[in-house]
Amino acid sequence: MKVRGLRWIVLSLIALVTIINYLDRGTLNYMWVANTKQSVALADCTFDEQADAWTFERDGATEVVPASEATVTDGRLEYVRYGGIAKDLGLVDSSLPREEQQRQAKDMLAIITMFFMVAYGVSQLVSGKVYDKIGTRKGFTLSALLWGGADALASLSTGLKSLTFFRVLLGLGEAGPWPGTTKSNAEWFPQKERALAQGIFGGAASMGSIVAPILIPALFLAFGWRVTFVVVGMLGIVWVLPWLFINKKGPKEHAWITDREREYILSGQPECKVSCDTAKSWGQLLGEKKNYAVILGRFFLDPIWWMFVTWLPIYLIEVFQLDIKQIAMSAWVPYVGAAIGSIAGGWFSGLLISRGKSVNFARKVAMIVGSCFIIPGMVLAAKATSAMMAVVMMAFILGGYQFVMTNIQTLASDFQTGKAVGSLAGLGGAAAVLGTIVSTLLIPHLTQSGNWTSFFVLGAALVPLCLICIFLFGGKIEQVIRK
Repeated sequence: MKVRGLRWIVLSLIALVTIINYLDRGTLNYMWVANTKQSVALADCTFDEQADAWTFERDGATEVVPASEATVTDGRLEYVRYGGIAKDLGLVDSSLPREEQQRQAKDMLAIITMFFMVAYGVSQLVSGKVYDKIGTRKGFTLSALLWGGADALASLSTGLKSLTFFRVLLGLGEAGPWPGTTKSNAEWFPQKERALAQGIFGGAASMGSIVAPILIPALFLAFGWRVTFVVVGMLGIVWVLPWLFINKKGPKEHAWITDREREYILSGQPECKVSCDTAKSWGQLLGEKKNYAVILGRFFLDPIWWMFVTWLPIYLIEVFQLDIKQIAMSAWVPYVGAAIGSIAGGWFSGLLISRGKSVNFARKVAMIVGSCFIIPGMVLAAKATSAMMAVVMMAFILGGYQFVMTNIQTLASDFQTGKAVGSLAGLGGAAAVLGTIVSTLLIPHLTQSGNWTSFFVLGAALVPLCLICIFLFGGKIEQVIRK
């Protein structure tokens, strides 16, 4: 059996598991505090003047709602039911004022997130070496089973420690696809198509961020958080079956690939002129100046993505006073821009190469073009007078970010060959996590007065720092071939 376009089928499977990856990491964030608006007939309520609260029976239990948190409209009592993982596990003290409960929930979520990020960073560093050693077929299988199992097992959480433990396991598994995809694209695509392939991967990450705020709350409302963890976690485990069935071998040896596609892929890979089997240690990679274009470039640019992933809901609440439903309706908008920018960035540099431009010219011009969207977007978002204007500007910011990032991630396969590609991508991923942790610690201090201008100033400043590192260390971007 011969399959035309087999490289795109392999990439489609990676795109699918990347969407699942973002669903898994979003489970906790969207279910940690899950408040829902409720209403009950006023005739079924009793008002206690001494307690200044409304009392009524609902779902076989007595509910007490303070008068300050209820609204009477058209003969019905409207109120907000506070729920979610933090409340269900008793991690917040319900006897405290509502503002103090919210502070407790945010503090604990920050702690869990920091442990997740540390594990994610370690995994970025290690996963590249693992993928280089065992190959992308086994590497993706290991990652998906680890993070899918960790998310499903989070349904068994009984407190902060157990939940944090499962999120650490999730972080260890989830980082693998980033160096893994870079390596897989280097194997399955000619050099001129790699940025596009990387862009499709980045677009899938953005698509996961679009789907998460829609699917996860729906599952939570229908089945609760424990079942949601199991359902979403099992998606990654089930994905392993078609992955192992289709991705049997690389393009050189795969029985399903056509001779024409094999020749097209291999003839467009300059590294195939030499042996690609030699691995490199981290020390060897750190000793090569060019590699710092990837490492430092990602250190400065990646925090922009996580700034919005982590802080977008809080920004919309503090600046525009949006409720949870309004946030869910608008928080997906920036990621549409990210998906477009990711694919466009890869397509653009590939187009330049196909028209005879050098890889060096194509990659650098693409990065400059993307940056021209990020910086003005930061300025306009900082001056936004409405939530709609803010999220639209953020779509330009994240679109430009992905336009640049797609080409930075491709540098690993431009600079290295074979078993060194995943290792360099892993070093870049670890540097990205380090930069993200630094920015995560800075932002609460920059925005403590409720003024978020410094947030956008920081984001804008990271862009030229990234470009300086790429131009300073990267030199002429071309694959280093050693005979």
